[in-house]
Amino acid sequence: MKRFLITSFLSILFLISYSEEMYISSPDKRLVVHLSLENGRLYYRVQLDGNEMLEKSPLGLKGKTVDLASNLHFMDHQVSNQIDLTYEERKIKRRQVRYQANELVCKLENDAKQKLDVIFRVSNNDIAFRYHVPQVGETANFPVEEELSGFKFPATTTTFLTPQASPMIGWMKTKPSYEEEYNPDQAIGEPSKYGVGYTFPALFHVGDRGWVLVSETGVNSLYCGSKLSEGAKDGLYKIAYPEPGENNGIGSAQPTIALPGYTPWRTLTVGNSLKPIVETTITFDVVEPQYAASTDYTFGRSTWSWLEWQDGSINFEDQKKFIDLSAAMGYEFSLVDNWWDARIGRDKIEELVVYGKDKGVGLCLWYNSNGYWNDAPQTPKNRMSTAVSRKEEMAWMQRIGIKGIKVDFFGGDKQETLKLYEDILSDANDYGLVVIFHGCTLPRGWERMYPNFVGSEAVLASENLIFTQHANDMEAFNACLHPFIRNTVGSMDFGPVLLNKRHNRENNGGTIRKTTEIFQVATAVLFQTPVQNFGITPNNLDEMPAHVIDFMKQVPTTWDETVFIDGYPGKYVILARKHADRWYVAGINAEKNEKIITVSLPMLSDNEWQLYTDNNDRTSKKAVIKPAEGKQLKLTIQPGGGFLVVSMR
Repeated sequence: MKRFLITSFLSILFLISYSEEMYISSPDKRLVVHLSLENGRLYYRVQLDGNEMLEKSPLGLKGKTVDLASNLHFMDHQVSNQIDLTYEERKIKRRQVRYQANELVCKLENDAKQKLDVIFRVSNNDIAFRYHVPQVGETANFPVEEELSGFKFPATTTTFLTPQASPMIGWMKTKPSYEEEYNPDQAIGEPSKYGVGYTFPALFHVGDRGWVLVSETGVNSLYCGSKLSEGAKDGLYKIAYPEPGENNGIGSAQPTIALPGYTPWRTLTVGNSLKPIVETTITFDVVEPQYAASTDYTFGRSTWSWLEWQDGSINFEDQKKFIDLSAAMGYEFSLVDNWWDARIGRDKIEELVVYGKDKGVGLCLWYNSNGYWNDAPQTPKNRMSTAVSRKEEMAWMQRIGIKGIKVDFFGGDKQETLKLYEDILSDANDYGLVVIFHGCTLPRGWERMYPNFVGSEAVLASENLIFTQHANDMEAFNACLHPFIRNTVGSMDFGPVLLNKRHNRENNGGTIRKTTEIFQVATAVLFQTPVQNFGITPNNLDEMPAHVIDFMKQVPTTWDETVFIDGYPGKYVILARKHADRWYVAGINAEKNEKIITVSLPMLSDNEWQLYTDNNDRTSKKAVIKPAEGKQLKLTIQPGGGFLVVSMR
């Protein structure tokens, strides 16, 4: 191989030497990716401020007849670019985004002259990489059997991971649905609960060096959703494909790429602190819209009778009560959940749409996704699973004025299943419907890719507070994880703010809420999704203090800015979010003792602030305060409690 020239392009740095090594750095030069070709195999490692965050980790793809991981050689042509992109996306944590990154395209081929391009983009604190497979000869597809992409962490690393569930387990064979519990600060290499790896995103604490968040984005019908393999004791985790049994065995567990074609992006967010982890937008920076919006979609707040009142509320009169609740709160929507076709009927749904329209409230409807890939009995069934039935249903919804759908029970990450997600989204856009997915996979850049995509559950969400006391006992802990992990990479349809002290219709039985009412309303800010299906109920209007209801009437669901203030996964979290000219600072505490903390809030003005906190007896209070010198605020956060600071208009 001949020697390559040392090349410089603006702030891009990469070097190829006789030993076949190269590197590329971020615009601020603090984050560096090193690539090396050793005995025909490609590796990379990651440094931040000179500290090793990721040790030598493998790259490459393999198929039955194509090996793009062994016997590789660098070709003579490397392409480097500086990316400077500005875009607007109102459904994510920051409305206006400027993405600046350096890109390296590394072109390789094997002994059989089969080709592989490895593309790295490195921005300040973020890395994204993917593969491009050119077409060579007549073969126009590449069934991928294995992706070797790995993430090898130093021995001192601990993990914050949630296990992938085995296929076809759980209620009515609906898993995996990304609804498992986390193990905090676990040693690397520990086996997962089910032995089939871990779901994205995955958070790693690299000792005193910092943090790394690993995920993927840009996944659509052209590939499958991936996960992390079981970790090796040496700290290596690899990309793993779905299990063959997912979705009742339908479709291949391995993806096939149409050539020439790309894999999805693998992403790493790397920081000395948790601030870059919480604030990252890399999930959206490297993807592109897949189609134009058919209408100007509306986002906002919604009531949801099923959460506290369950199946018994799916009747005409109870749905009118929740439409009335939305109207009283100034909310844009009300969600009608499962069994509505059987227990209310289509004619009465049309009446409810008219009733809601008169009150300024739009209706959204629940659907079962399944054709034959689970046993969930809830109806409407078999309406979203095929193009013919789906378009017929959506045409009816468009005619009567339905605003959106919530589609449930997917249970898999195969390419076949990802195609169903995309088909539902694309068809819904044709009929002007927004879409929420439930019992589903992680969204992977979909907010920017699909203009009518709202959010996905893909988390152990609020319905579990009704099902088990354990979920209530663990509520504060789990809530202090999501802003650092699940909600960093995509909108999270959690269903927050359950103000009933007991989780049943009469607020007098069932499971017991262990968190305070200020904790609950703080999650309206901490949990991000552009349509929030809140757990409030009609009785809350009379039973809750006026300041709690007034806050819930004015809290927004879309944000112009998000700033991490303080916290640690599973212990406590404080975030600031801005909507228009108003800042909302929210914090919660999952530790057993009260937390006394002083925070600086430079984003707030020198005028008066509204402060919502817990009393020692766990009731709530509201006060108007003036900031201390340096815009500092000393707070006492009760265990299972919270606070809110809101700038005055």
